[in-house]
Amino acid sequence: MKEFDEKKAREELIKRAQKVKDEDISTVLRRKKEIEDKFSGGPLKPYIDKAKTFFSLLRDYKAGNYKQIPFWSIAAVVAALLYVVNPFDLIPDAIPGIGLIDDAFVIAACWHMIEKDLLAYQEWLAAG
Repeated sequence: MKEFDEKKAREELIKRAQKVKDEDISTVLRRKKEIEDKFSGGPLKPYIDKAKTFFSLLRDYKAGNYKQIPFWSIAAVVAALLYVVNPFDLIPDAIPGIGLIDDAFVIAACWHMIEKDLLAYQEWLAAG
C-alpha cells in the first residue's frame, strides 16, 4: 500500500478539483447525508465541523447568496467531499482501521488550502 501524507492529499485534491463542474455541487448537496455519515466516527470524526462549514458554503454558493469566492475553492470543497464517499480512493475505505485516513488528510488539506476564503465566508455569515 502506498504511504499517504499531506503532500499526496494536496496533490490528489488539486487533481480532482481541476475536474469539478458546476453540476457536481448539486451532486454533493444531494449526497449530504451519505457524506456526513462518513464523519460519524473514526479518523473523520474530528472533521465534522469542517464538513458542516463546507456544506453551508456550498448551499450558499449554489443559491447565489455567496459568490465572493473563487470557483477553485468551491471545486476543492466539492472534490474533497466526493473523495470521502469514493470507496475506491487511494486507500480503499474497506480496509479496517486505515481506510479513512486518506479521506481525513484530504479534508484537512482542503481546509488549509482555502482557509482564507473560508474565513471570509465565516465573517460574511457572522455579519449576516
